Amino acid sequence: MSLKQLGFALEEIKEIMENRNFNPVEIITVQLDDVKKRIRLQELLCSRLEKIYKLLNSQQEVTPEQFINLIEVINMNKDKYFTQEQQEKMFEQFGLEERKQYVSEWAKITAKIRVEYEKGTPPENLDVTQLAKQWNAFVNKLTFADPEISKAAERYYRENPEIGEKFGIDQQLSDYIKKAMSHI
Repeated sequence: MSLKQLGFALEEIKEIMENRNFNPVEIITVQLDDVKKRIRLQELLCSRLEKIYKLLNSQQEVTPEQFINLIEVINMNKDKYFTQEQQEKMFEQFGLEERKQYVSEWAKITAKIRVEYEKGTPPENLDVTQLAKQWNAFVNKLTFADPEISKAAERYYRENPEIGEKFGIDQQLSDYIKKAMSHI
């Protein structure tokens, strides 16, 4: 019962009771590490909820679509990719509407680039390079032209291709845009 009160699962308690090489310090250390990890996750959740609350509280009315988009944006910035400082910079500088507007305009430019790609227009074509230049300008706005944030975002999208595909960017289009940008 004491082990259960410390948060051990029944299967873990069984293993402990059957273990002839019982080491209480090791068991407590493992459990302590697990509890600290859960606390960090709860603190991260609390931080994200506070950000959502702050953004929503500044809005008069939020549609369900805006709410879901906001949660996706907040959840996108996993600590695995972005430092806490980068997250604060990205999400506290813009209001929800301003960020949404930038993302919307960026998506429109992405759609225009896709049309050129599907037509077979060479990436060095002047129209394509101009679109790539506009596309990059919006990326710079969203990442504050911070090369570290840009690298982290690129890694995020590379490791989570389904997120880029939501915006119409698959690996082929991404390569096409990079080629066009190399001709700027």
